Amino acid sequence: MRGKFISFEGGEGAGKSTQARMLRVSLQSHGRAVLLTREPGGSPGAEEIRKLLVEGEPERWTPLAETLLFLSARADHVAKVIEPALASGTWVISDRFADSTFVYQGVARGLGIEAVRRLQRAALGDFAPDLTILLDIDPGAGLARAGRRGQTENRFERFDAGFHARLRDGLLQIAAAEPARCAVIDGSRDAGAIAADVWRLVAERLQP
Repeated sequence: MRGKFISFEGGEGAGKSTQARMLRVSLQSHGRAVLLTREPGGSPGAEEIRKLLVEGEPERWTPLAETLLFLSARADHVAKVIEPALASGTWVISDRFADSTFVYQGVARGLGIEAVRRLQRAALGDFAPDLTILLDIDPGAGLARAGRRGQTENRFERFDAGFHARLRDGLLQIAAAEPARCAVIDGSRDAGAIAADVWRLVAERLQP
């Protein structure tokens, strides 16, 4: 039986990585084989591209060049990691997937969400998660959380407040337009409360 594919989305500091790890533990406790991965990255080639995208000055890439780099990484990630895992019956959890590109480059950086969708379809057809969980948080609060991590992978955190506001709006618009795939969870609370809501959602939608 084919595995299920779950993605976590949200702005900077929304808690995606934490919730992805907690969901992996819950699924494993129910007997599921689980692969936890991330974007950009997830495969050796995509991890090399990740360095180009998440480090350096905010304006180092044009929106189009940036989108093409993300899609190159994603095509390799899907072909070499995600699709083989799903075909083997493993459940896959990804910290970010295509919705991030739709909103970061399509909405927040102004390339246009439909332009990004066309490029995504050319690269991956209709491949998409079975469930996308959007952790919603005020951008200022999320950036404050992210800043406490002290990471060098902070290129996107350094864009201005307007960028992060557009990002949040774009994600909420996608979730509203695709309720069969997407669900919004309040990411401003403590990790345990969020994880409980995530598990209820996964149990209801995907019956693990």
